Amino acid sequence: MSEMITADLVDLDLSASTKEAAARSLAERMVALGRVTDLEGFLADVAAREAQMPTGLDGGIGIPHCRSAHVTEPTLAFGRSAAGIDFGAPDGPADLIFLIAAPAGADDAHLTILSALARQLMNAEFTDALRSAEDAEAAASLIRGEEPAEAPAEGASAPENTVVASAAASADATTASPTTPDAPPFRIVAVTSCPTGIAHTYMAAESLENAGRAAGVELVVETQGSAGFTRLDPAVIAAADGVIFAHDVPVRDKDRFAGKPTVDVGVKAGINKPAELIADVRGRAERGEITAAGKGGTPVERAGESGDGYGTKLRKWLMTGVSYMVPFVAAGGLLIALGFAIGGWEINKAPSVMEHFSWTQVDSWGALLFQIGGVAFGFLIPVLAGYIAYGMADRPGLVPGFVGGMIASNIAAGFLGGLVAGLLAGAVVLAIQRIRIPTALRGIMPVVVIPLISSIVVGFLMFVVVGKPIAEAQKGMTDWLAGLSGTNAILLGVLLGLMMCFDLGGPVNKVAYAFATAGIAVADPSDSAMEIMAAVMAAGMVPPLAMALATTLRRKLFTPTERENGKAAWVLGASFISEGAIPFAAADPLRVIPASMVGGAVTGALSMAFGATLRAPHGGIFVVPLIGNPFLYLVAIAAGVCVTTALVIVLKGLRKPVTGAAAPGAENGTAAAAERKQPVAA
Repeated sequence: MSEMITADLVDLDLSASTKEAAARSLAERMVALGRVTDLEGFLADVAAREAQMPTGLDGGIGIPHCRSAHVTEPTLAFGRSAAGIDFGAPDGPADLIFLIAAPAGADDAHLTILSALARQLMNAEFTDALRSAEDAEAAASLIRGEEPAEAPAEGASAPENTVVASAAASADATTASPTTPDAPPFRIVAVTSCPTGIAHTYMAAESLENAGRAAGVELVVETQGSAGFTRLDPAVIAAADGVIFAHDVPVRDKDRFAGKPTVDVGVKAGINKPAELIADVRGRAERGEITAAGKGGTPVERAGESGDGYGTKLRKWLMTGVSYMVPFVAAGGLLIALGFAIGGWEINKAPSVMEHFSWTQVDSWGALLFQIGGVAFGFLIPVLAGYIAYGMADRPGLVPGFVGGMIASNIAAGFLGGLVAGLLAGAVVLAIQRIRIPTALRGIMPVVVIPLISSIVVGFLMFVVVGKPIAEAQKGMTDWLAGLSGTNAILLGVLLGLMMCFDLGGPVNKVAYAFATAGIAVADPSDSAMEIMAAVMAAGMVPPLAMALATTLRRKLFTPTERENGKAAWVLGASFISEGAIPFAAADPLRVIPASMVGGAVTGALSMAFGATLRAPHGGIFVVPLIGNPFLYLVAIAAGVCVTTALVIVLKGLRKPVTGAAAPGAENGTAAAAERKQPVAA
């Protein structure tokens, strides 16, 4: 087995000024050694991983990493920057950069060594030794865990640099904990995991273990990484006084930890703020805050990382509600659309199918589908409010959130009312949970006391205090939209098109989509509401379709991976799945995103100008028969796609040619590797 890092993979004078340039510089060394077969494809995978979450860590460390089909064997490259490079760490630029490349099917032995390295990065002696290493061979030797070439100066202590040994040592440390003869220590069990499962998972575990020892806490970590995981002993979980989840992917078998005080954050909080997390879970235990752990939750659906600003938390709470609402929108909206398609435009006036239903009449089936869809649509506002509250306060927020959302729906407060009801419900539950409760009452708090009190408070506020003003504001906004025509309507189409293409399925995209679907979530939506829905769906189809067309027309401007993604983008775009353009945007955001926004704005404006209408909130080209002015609607989409395609081709053509894209078969040669050493286009 060849070594994962050699002196050829070390650059002690890394001159790059950006994280993209640093990744490229280190990746070129991997290409030259045959460890990476496609430079641009690999860098696209690195960029996609970086887009999920910045890889900068406190202490001047950057660890860009990914799994990639373009990696032949697990490889590590190391660079040391004198000026520092911004990898998004809270404490500033990184001077130690580790580029970790793992094949799509890396074996457990290699991944175990990489995870051990990640733990070592939490060791100050190890990082100090790397900062003082005088040559590339010495640095590579330190990282491999071998003895340094030269013994340390007399009186100096040698750094703990045996990577594999450190993994065993840290594993042993999880079972050992400080105890006192007076009282048993506070016991915590933790789970760490990250999307790639290579670095952050194990760094968070090491950081939590170190903080636990410093705080006199007995803390045991279950790492759910790429090398698999060993479940904690059920007896250890049962004896724990609290739980910490530091994760960016769902915790496996999460119900094992139900019924205990729980802190749920992103994996970076486990690395950067371990002491605060330990203090937080101890405080929750003292207040008797018992959390029922459900399956499948992630930090995006929760209150956010410890230390997040209020704006970031608010965005995550709102996105939680919208993400749970979207399936109701899709199912209900398509059922309503099918009802109209089968039964005609007057089907909304049909009597209840409980009173009249004929198995042989087409109109009866149309009415049935329409009325089922109407019931599904009736859940939109309650689900939105309930899961905003859930994002803020976990399960205790669901009852007051749904109650507040249903009140908002009943008093015609609409989408705005649902937002306010969800935020109020979450805030009320969080306030109640801060109250110290006698031990005897803690067991009934989540089931009886919190739902009862929070529902009364939220119901009072929605009915008596804020409900009427919100309903009037909602009516005013609806009336204003209904009165839009001509230039104003076109400007609204431009704005919606820009929002739909700004972050391709992200928060801004979802705000525009939720705004449009709320307008048609009634039995008889206005023409303006249906025009807005049509403009939003049309603009959302533009980015993936444009990327698919661009990869077809100018193949040499794209890497082999992007050309493969382009084939899938045809179907994704036609199905109104904007996320189909994300791989392209992650690899080249400064060209793809602006081009997509321009095309989306063109499509949104034309759709509004043509007066195209849509009753279905999803479906792409598959619901074209349900669109008003379908031919002009398709013209609007085609125009936006052509504009975005042309802009992407022009912008990409202005940069230097991508050697790896033009000759994918020449990646392994030394000459080809040398050709790739070119500046990154801005």
